[in-house]
Amino acid sequence: MKRLLLALVMMATPVLAEEPIVLHLKNHRFTPSTIKVKANKPAMITLFNDDAEADEFDSSSLKIERVVPGHNKGNIRLRALAPGKYPFMGEFHAATAQGLVIAE
Repeated sequence: MKRLLLALVMMATPVLAEEPIVLHLKNHRFTPSTIKVKANKPAMITLFNDDAEADEFDSSSLKIERVVPGHNKGNIRLRALAPGKYPFMGEFHAATAQGLVIAE
């Protein structure tokens, strides 16, 4: 019974093949501003907000909105993406906080 439960849990848990992608937000700009991921595989971004103010990682194409408080970090899960380009921004400072995820 334990093996069956363990197998079910493992099947339901998404597997991330790679280490999280580190993304920094400082002076209302993302570094790096372009992130490359493997197409058709989920990925994880760890966003470090080095600014004093909160900002929101926002992307309509990725269907993600995640507020990260100032001087804090947050994890952003990317679903398996079809090959393509997916823009994102810092919602609270959209004029300067711009980025792009490229799935290839």
